[in-house]
Amino acid sequence: MILNEAFNEIWLVDFEFCAPPGEKPSVVCMVALEVQSGEKIRLWQDELYSRSAPISLGSNALYVAYYASAEFGCHLSLGWPLPINVLDLFTEFRNITNGKTLVCGAGLLGALAWFGLKSIDAAEKNSMRELVMSGGPWTKEEKTAVLDYCESDVLALAKLLPEMAPHLDFPRAFLRGRYMKAAAHIEFNGVPIDYKYLNRLHTQWEDIQDRLIQSIDSSYGVFDGRTFRSALFADWLIKQKIPWPLLQTGRLSLSDDSFKEMALAFPKVAPLRELRVALSQMRLSKLTVGSDNRNRCILSAFRARTGRNQPSNSRFIFGPAVWLRALIKPSPGFGLAYIDWAQQEFGIAAALSGDEAMKDAYMSGDPYLAFAKQANAVPAKATKESHSAERDQFKACVLAVQYGMGVDSLAQRIGQPRCRAKELLDKHKQTYRTFWQWSDAVVDYAMLHGRIWTVFGWNVHTGANPNPRFLRNFLMQGNGAEMLRLACCMVADEGIKICAPIHDAILIEAPLDELEKTICLTKSLMADASAIVLDGFRLRSDADIIKYPERYMDSRGKEMWHAIQNLLNSTSSPATTEEPSLSVHQSNSSCALTHARPI
Repeated sequence: MILNEAFNEIWLVDFEFCAPPGEKPSVVCMVALEVQSGEKIRLWQDELYSRSAPISLGSNALYVAYYASAEFGCHLSLGWPLPINVLDLFTEFRNITNGKTLVCGAGLLGALAWFGLKSIDAAEKNSMRELVMSGGPWTKEEKTAVLDYCESDVLALAKLLPEMAPHLDFPRAFLRGRYMKAAAHIEFNGVPIDYKYLNRLHTQWEDIQDRLIQSIDSSYGVFDGRTFRSALFADWLIKQKIPWPLLQTGRLSLSDDSFKEMALAFPKVAPLRELRVALSQMRLSKLTVGSDNRNRCILSAFRARTGRNQPSNSRFIFGPAVWLRALIKPSPGFGLAYIDWAQQEFGIAAALSGDEAMKDAYMSGDPYLAFAKQANAVPAKATKESHSAERDQFKACVLAVQYGMGVDSLAQRIGQPRCRAKELLDKHKQTYRTFWQWSDAVVDYAMLHGRIWTVFGWNVHTGANPNPRFLRNFLMQGNGAEMLRLACCMVADEGIKICAPIHDAILIEAPLDELEKTICLTKSLMADASAIVLDGFRLRSDADIIKYPERYMDSRGKEMWHAIQNLLNSTSSPATTEEPSLSVHQSNSSCALTHARPI
């Protein structure tokens, strides 16, 4: 595609703005350059807030930026519409180089360096950013310096665009640009937080930690004061007959990844894991909540190799321990819905591989039990209730395949001998032969050609030391990311308020009298998005509904939340201990449908 022929105007745009943690951006200045005419616009904040957008945003114009969601956040703060056509050189640079080693990073300076283009010094750029983030007031000379700095980024785009143009994948590049508009809306909306409760947690956190240990550890006996004792933990594991992963030294693996993995297989481990996270990793002050009591942080779109968002674990409410998600609470008169695709990765694998048995298992509504039936491991009339133990093992096998686990890891997850884990994996390979042939071919192709890509062209290069397990799983994860991005675009285009994207789910917000209708529409759009990505194969979705004054609750963190709530209430006066009941509404709805930026 020749951009000059496709568009009447091509605008290179950059904003400078201040955005204290959790707050919406406050615009400082804007510089824009039209490529074909050479027209240049430089505007300070007082000029920006008093006018409409000074550039064309219609179908005949192209808007070019680097990490465009930052620019669009400024549009939203100014009350300007977003452009129709977007080319984000950040997303495209990530796509061109994904999997390769970037000495100078993926920011604008890194992209310029990759293509051998000169740029301002990184120290100078950081100095100017600090001046912008100071929030003013600025002297006349400082205003000129900030505008010059903003213009330097626009001129950098002017140098970068022709160098990148031959490598761009049109029209898919515009789809990635479209997602950055949805990301801007999501970052601007934020997640509603019960800030009063968060403040109580923050101010009393140090005081309740010792009693939290006493409360949770009473069921384990593995702490000595505030110290976690591995020997006591080993004794508890023996009593519970839980096989635990070991390090090469023979000692217990005490990493959070090990605890997280084992908590999936043995739910009784989950509260202990939550306690360890709460004591060692939790920094409540880092959770970024704005003055309007909404959690906002940069989504870090396209940061992961799979193309998924990668927001900060400490700043994003869905990043820390799961019990903390109970701080999510809709405003009066509003409700939230956490809508996620049912068994998304299984459905993606079935559709992409063309395995008819796998498709049938997904369409049954319970692919784990269907797998057990297809493998002749349970009777044809078996139910989730009648054969729960067998279903749990076959579910663990399905997840093990998706995560690239081997026999030993699966054996640990299901708490069974190695021979049983091998038997389950063999049954998966026998039942879904077409899937395994396709999966092997994916790895072979990636190894031979040095890269693979999703249906919308998100690339990953194998690099010098390819990981076959990652390559085998990439098309499920990468296309899952494509599906989520497309769904976010479609939902946002309908004017539905998205508060957060979470791996395979979307958190939406709506007035209570519109909530059911909004959920139905969102589920329909998510099904449409899955069909577009999977060539007609539609994935189901489920909704958890939270209506004011209820709060969100993840079942994995319920025990920890209640323990902390009890401790808080026991140290507070009666007037401060009122707490609405916690509810999670499982619903398929009544509808019939199954800031900062890189430098």
